[in-house]
Amino acid sequence: MNTPRTIHVIDDEPIILEVLSQLLTSEGYEVESSSSGEEALQKYETRTFDLVLLDLMMPGMSGLDVLRALQRINPQALVIIITAYASVESAIEAMKIGAFDYVQKPFKHEELLLTIARALDHKSLRDENLRLRGELDRKFSFSNIISRSRAMEKVFDLIRAAAPTRSTILIEGESGTGKELVARAIHQNSNRSGFPFVVVNSGSLPPDLLESHLFGHVKGAFTGAVSEKQGLFEAADKGTIFFDEISSIGLETQAKLLRVMQDREFMRLGGTKTIRVDVRIIAATNTDLEVLIDQRAFRKDLFYRLNVIKIPLPPLRERKDDIPLLVKHFIDIFARENGKPIEGVSEDVLEILENHDWEGNVRELENLVERAVVFARSPVITRDNLPDGILGPHRREAAVLEAEGDGQSLHDQTLTFQKRLIETTLRRAKGIQKNAARMLDVKPTTLNEMIKRLRIDVDEF
Repeated sequence: MNTPRTIHVIDDEPIILEVLSQLLTSEGYEVESSSSGEEALQKYETRTFDLVLLDLMMPGMSGLDVLRALQRINPQALVIIITAYASVESAIEAMKIGAFDYVQKPFKHEELLLTIARALDHKSLRDENLRLRGELDRKFSFSNIISRSRAMEKVFDLIRAAAPTRSTILIEGESGTGKELVARAIHQNSNRSGFPFVVVNSGSLPPDLLESHLFGHVKGAFTGAVSEKQGLFEAADKGTIFFDEISSIGLETQAKLLRVMQDREFMRLGGTKTIRVDVRIIAATNTDLEVLIDQRAFRKDLFYRLNVIKIPLPPLRERKDDIPLLVKHFIDIFARENGKPIEGVSEDVLEILENHDWEGNVRELENLVERAVVFARSPVITRDNLPDGILGPHRREAAVLEAEGDGQSLHDQTLTFQKRLIETTLRRAKGIQKNAARMLDVKPTTLNEMIKRLRIDVDEF
């Protein structure tokens, strides 16, 4: 059952208070009455109302004084002015201050109820917009990017410094590291957050179609252009345009993009009218653009325009301290979406996840956790819920150790286990002994001594 809307009627005439109270109560509203501005403001100290009906002409505090005081208490206060014909000018002044509308005495009941309904519809839309904006702010706030690693702290520092500026930003990182999430966080924490955030999937369209999407076209510009079309740059005016995987844009389109960045203006395909825009550009790439420049696949001048502020995102294998946090975060999301009481993962599962290479980065981990939640049959995710692809290496290593242990003394089996463990860790650390030592929780000097004693060939890694 819906909670009734509350309306506060403020008028010094008892008969008006009585008539309005009966009318509005019969329509299902909850009504509070006050015979003076002073009384009304005292009530606002303890509660708020969905709508206020406010008489302009009252002894003591005038309606305009009450309106100003209400807005100081609650800038979102929704007020309809009740006025006599002689004070219409004051009612218009009240609307300039912030009143929603006014009705004249003597008013018709149908007219008043229609104005109230229109005002409350406006409030519902405004409240929904504020709620959605709040969700966006929470979802894309950089403080909501899940991390406790030092590598990501550097990213946070760059976001804090870059977000309030107008500067172009280049985000570098492997696929799945969250480049779009960072771009949205920058937008949401900038003074452009109230304007559009437009994503350009650079690699998903052929060059001619991409240009039409970016700049728009006029009717007849090419076969199939049956009407005029606005481009993404126009749609993003005063906001942010995000080029995902900008390395896939062709050289001809790169030249046109460079001109837009330099001049902040362009023409639609087939058009002659110059269109000016105020757009901040954020670009992302999973490819080294300087290598592409050497290969003549990317313009050097465009790279310098993009590379004003560079934000490199570390792959998940370099921020493994974040894996427990990310796992918990994704479990909370997918357990709620699927209505399952999943509390966490077993210790051996967490160890497997922390030792995995995660070539697909955070996106790969997210997909794996979603799958595990779906298949889990208990409150704790176990290794039975993990795909063979992530379990395979662990099972093979266990089988090798078991086979090699046959007939060996405890001492020899221990050495064999140590050697295999160090070799596996070196392989995961890509031969970097300092990282392998950290993963094994031993000093680098200790690891180096063990490598020599166990005659491990480090050149293999």
